[in-house]
Amino acid sequence: MVTGRGLSSAEPKAPVREKKDARVDAINLQTMTMNDSRSNETPDWKTHGLRIIRGGELDTNTPQTPGMTRAEAISHAKVGAQKLWAGTVVVQPSARTGPHHHGELETVIYVVRGRARFRWGNRLEFVDEAGPGDFVYVPPYVPHQELNARTDQPVEAVIVRSGQEPVVVNLDIPSPEGVSDTPPDDPFHSAPGKR
Repeated sequence: MVTGRGLSSAEPKAPVREKKDARVDAINLQTMTMNDSRSNETPDWKTHGLRIIRGGELDTNTPQTPGMTRAEAISHAKVGAQKLWAGTVVVQPSARTGPHHHGELETVIYVVRGRARFRWGNRLEFVDEAGPGDFVYVPPYVPHQELNARTDQPVEAVIVRSGQEPVVVNLDIPSPEGVSDTPPDDPFHSAPGKR
């Protein structure tokens, strides 16, 4: 019997959904095999274990914001991740988003280069900056705005989210930083279904 959050042999398993990607199917099958205490098969860790995503393999075919470039590294589609999404973002000098929150998702940002400014709160009344080596945690439902604090260099960061969906709820809050450069219907900061 598997303890903790795993499945016991008495618990029913969720049905396997049809996927387009054979690698994802294989990962899901392998995960089910590993969680099934009745199975005597040894997991194929060579094929379905740790996966390194090289810098040149990141996918920029993901929602973008003017002044910001996102690239997907870890997702369900790329590696079979079930509970998180990770990628990179480059924020151009002086770029900023409109006020928004990400619903129930938690977000972690790790700043690699540059200086990022964050505003948050019901009126975006709180402000702080993060630089290289700093981590930023954005809890669920927190109204916030991201800005590049520098006019002469981009911000480069790594982003990890607790879910696969690009949940963004735009908020009608005036920014203390002035009018956002981001159009109101940009694909990254639009409600789901408006892409």
